[in-house]
Amino acid sequence: MSQSALQTPPISVQNLTYFYPSKLVLENISFALTEGSITALVGPNGAGKTTLLRNLAGLDTPYSGSIKIFDTPIDSDPRAAHMQIGYLSDDFGLYDDLKVYETLEFIGGCHGLSDTNIVSRIAELNHLLRLESVIDKKCSTLSRGWRQRVGIAIAIIHSPHILILDEPASGLDPEARTELSSILKTLQKSG
Repeated sequence: MSQSALQTPPISVQNLTYFYPSKLVLENISFALTEGSITALVGPNGAGKTTLLRNLAGLDTPYSGSIKIFDTPIDSDPRAAHMQIGYLSDDFGLYDDLKVYETLEFIGGCHGLSDTNIVSRIAELNHLLRLESVIDKKCSTLSRGWRQRVGIAIAIIHSPHILILDEPASGLDPEARTELSSILKTLQKSG
């Protein structure tokens, strides 16, 4: 048996079904993702992509089925699952009155990082996401592309093993989309 066959999938889903009050959105969905993979969810508007991602992130609870994060059911210990997941919704918000550095500092604290770890993690993210030109600017002044980079920084400040991005390239120009692809590949290589 190969080493990869022995690895626990970072996300595994079995027979997931989700209803809105009058509409079946997801029916009997099952899959497992391999560690280190980049997986895209493609489909028309209203197909249930965001609903599935919200279930994977533990933000919505399915009607039936199970979701495991590294073999731990997400519903049995959601906080432990959240520590493994970085999630960025399509319509995320930033604290417009805070500077980028202050925002990252605040979110790092929310994740329980020590002051020393926050400082070093912000330095890493500043380099990785090339935030140097905006790190001291208020979030309200940022373009869509820069807001997206800050959103990714927020999603990964606690060094999660899984990154879930909903419509990460939405509203980005072609150059910013290419840079986003490069950032995701760099994150993939770093684990």
